[in-house]
Amino acid sequence: MMSRNNATMIASKEQPQTPSPQPDMSEEARSKDAFFIQLAEITEAMIAAHGKDFATGALVLSAKFVAEGKPLIKRASGG
Repeated sequence: MMSRNNATMIASKEQPQTPSPQPDMSEEARSKDAFFIQLAEITEAMIAAHGKDFATGALVLSAKFVAEGKPLIKRASGG
């Protein structure tokens, strides 16, 4: 199922990736779009460094932690 809030990425090794312009998006949709772009960039970096299996595992494990309400990182307690 495709959401109307999805960014269309222009994939090219020579050019930076940018979303297609979507001026009629709400502030919330623009925010979500920006997070999807960040997620795509992080995923591509994981694939380049460690391969598709690692990237897939990391994303699935992160999604599992979110669904279960577990913290994704250990934060230092503030006192």
